[in-house]
Amino acid sequence: MRFGVMTLIDNVPDAVSGRLLTPHRRLQEVVELAVLAEELGYDAVGVGERHGPPFLASSPATVLGAIAARTHRIRLFTTVTVLSTLDPVRVAEEYATVDQLSGGRLELMIGKGNAPEPWALFGRDPADRYDLHEENYELLHRLWSEEKVTWSGRFRPPLTDATTLPRPYRRPPTVWHGSATSERSADFAAVWGDPLFTANVIQPVADYARLIDHYRERWAEYGHDPSAALVGAGGTLYVAPSDRAAREEFAPYYEAAVAARDVPGNNTPYRRLDDAAAHGPALVGSPDRVIDKILQQHAAYGHAVQFFGVESAGLPFARKAEVLRLAADQVLPALRKEAPDTLPWDRP
Repeated sequence: MRFGVMTLIDNVPDAVSGRLLTPHRRLQEVVELAVLAEELGYDAVGVGERHGPPFLASSPATVLGAIAARTHRIRLFTTVTVLSTLDPVRVAEEYATVDQLSGGRLELMIGKGNAPEPWALFGRDPADRYDLHEENYELLHRLWSEEKVTWSGRFRPPLTDATTLPRPYRRPPTVWHGSATSERSADFAAVWGDPLFTANVIQPVADYARLIDHYRERWAEYGHDPSAALVGAGGTLYVAPSDRAAREEFAPYYEAAVAARDVPGNNTPYRRLDDAAAHGPALVGSPDRVIDKILQQHAAYGHAVQFFGVESAGLPFARKAEVLRLAADQVLPALRKEAPDTLPWDRP
C-alpha cells in the first residue's frame, strides 16, 4: 500500500482548550502538515472541497498549489473535487495548472458531493447531481485528452474548437471517483476504468466492502482486467503508545466532531470513540492495534492507497504531528511489508 494524509480544513475551536485559529494560521498549518508528511515518507496529501462553515476548503487547487511550491515528491490529491457543481472547463484549467506546478504529481478525485451548501451557492439543482456529475466528467475527460474540443450538453453552453491551457504536465492526471455509499458512483468509475476511493470514515466496514465488491463486479462486467481495479480508502487516525492513551487523548476530539456533524449522509452510528474504535472504521489505538485494524480492512477492501485524517475538532498541530511521526515510525513499515505496493507512481 501507499499512504496519505487528507484534510477538509475544518476550522473549529479546540474541543479541550477552546482555542480557535485564524483562517490565515489554519491554512498555513495545512501546508506545514503536508511538508511534514513528505519529510516523514508519506506518499500523498489530499485536500478536500467544502463550501460553508466551518470549512476553509473552498479552493483546494489554491492550497495544493501552495503545497506544490513547498514539496518535491509527495502526490497531490483532491479529496474530493465536487465536480457536479463546477464548470469542467475551469476544473481542467485549474488542476492542469497544479499538475504543471508540481511536475505531474496531481491526482484528481471527483464526487457528486453530499453537503447542501454548493447547490444554492452555484445555482444548481441537487436533483440533477448525478447527471451533472457524469456529464461534467465526460467533458473534463475530453478537455484533458483532446485539443480543439467541440461539445454540447444539458448543463453548460456548448464549446467549439476549445483547448484548455495549460495542458497537463505529461499526461492527463489519474481521476479517482470518491463514493461513501453510492453504487451509481461506483458504476460510473467502473465504466470509465477509473479507480475508486471509499470514505471509510462513517459507516460500518461491511458497507464499504459491499460497495467495493460491487465496483469490482461491474469493472469485470465492463471488460476491464480484474487485476487492474484500483481502490483507495480513508480513515480517521489517532495512534499513541497504548490503546488507553489513544482513547483517553482522542475521545474529546472525536466525540465533539461527531456531535457537531448533522448533515444527511454524513452522520455515523458510532457516536462514542470506544464504539468507533472497537466496531467502526476508526483507526485509533496503539501501533499494533492500528496495524491489525488496517490489515483487517485491507483484507476486506484490497485497497492500494490508505489515507489518514488526523484533524478532528481543533486537535492541536503538535498532536497531529506526533500522530504522523509515530505512525511513520511504527505503523507504516509493518503495513508496507504485509501489504506490498501495487501503485504505478514514480518513486523519488
